[in-house]
Amino acid sequence: AVDPLDQRGSIVVTWDILNWYQGDGYVASVKIENQQLYRHIEARPGWSFGWEWSKEEVIWEVQGAQAIDQGDCARVEEENSPHSCHPRPVMIDLQPEAPGTLQTANCCRGGVLSSAVQDPSTSIASFVMKVGLARRPPDVPLSFSIPGYSCSTPTNVTSSLIPDGQHGRRAYMTWQSSCTYKLRRTSSCCVSFSSFYNPDVVPCKDCACDCSQKPKAGERLTDDGFQTPGIATALNLHKQAPFQCSKDMCPIKIHWHVKNNYKGYWRSKVSILNRHLQNYTHWNLVVQHPNFKQLKEVFSFNSTRLPIHGGTFADDTNMFWGIRSYNDMLLEAGENGVVQSEMLFQKDPSLFSLSKGWAFPHKVLFNGEECVLPAPDSYPGLPNAARQSLLHSPFLLLLLLLV
Repeated sequence: AVDPLDQRGSIVVTWDILNWYQGDGYVASVKIENQQLYRHIEARPGWSFGWEWSKEEVIWEVQGAQAIDQGDCARVEEENSPHSCHPRPVMIDLQPEAPGTLQTANCCRGGVLSSAVQDPSTSIASFVMKVGLARRPPDVPLSFSIPGYSCSTPTNVTSSLIPDGQHGRRAYMTWQSSCTYKLRRTSSCCVSFSSFYNPDVVPCKDCACDCSQKPKAGERLTDDGFQTPGIATALNLHKQAPFQCSKDMCPIKIHWHVKNNYKGYWRSKVSILNRHLQNYTHWNLVVQHPNFKQLKEVFSFNSTRLPIHGGTFADDTNMFWGIRSYNDMLLEAGENGVVQSEMLFQKDPSLFSLSKGWAFPHKVLFNGEECVLPAPDSYPGLPNAARQSLLHSPFLLLLLLLV
């Protein structure tokens, strides 16, 4: 399904054949470019990219990545064993401390692949490999795959221009595939609401993130109330880390508080609570609200309006993320597992209202996952007494319009 907030968003994989060697092999450069506005891949689990060889190709050497399984290399009659002989290799990123001889451009970030808006400088990953037992012309690799994405069949496109000193040269051949995000059936985050004018807090919906994950009878919890994963979960890089159990069973909770109402402005506060036993290294938050066109200041978060299809900007959609070396990492569950910011809005008299939930967001996404909002009829409302006397009591009106 096309994401209405990012209609052209995808991860584009480009496979370039740079040169030939030893008659039956070639050097390939693989570039993984995240062109999504806000979806990205965190250090955990980190990006991984797989494919299926058309014949019996092997990977002799690789820079900028590593195969997770060497496979069976008994069929290769060479003194030195290939890096991977697996018919369906899967590559993952190297860590920043990898030896320089194994590094290449746009590698070695521990699997981080940032979004195009949040950090363009780390939105591309690449690796270079020597492929052996290949034919000329080479066979197209099949079934490109990135976990959580659906990739198109690799197709031959115009050869890439490869930088080469002061001039460029064309790759011998270039294949390309576009991978689009597959929406999850269950959410991983929820939203709660509160306000200065109503003492009631609207909690996340019960079972907002799938109560089937709740511990079963006899299943052990840690002392802190975390569900302990099984062996299969612990060994799978793409399974969730354990998280605190709650009525909503959401690893991430977003809280939106309408904090102040001034004469010409109003203020809200947003908090992101991490219940996971893992850090979020490049978290982001996307929010839709009808007053973002009049957003004047954001405290302690980076913020930008998101472009929509056609290159224009959506007046009601903003993206937020942390400030580098301050709160760009959302720490694991515990005392420090929360980040917060306040937002100051200028009032538009034709729009502003404290009734019918207008001051609360219409849509919230954390790290590209849409969060479950409270039911519309549960939003904090003006107290009954205020509803009756607001138009007749200058004192109550003054309370709501504090300067």
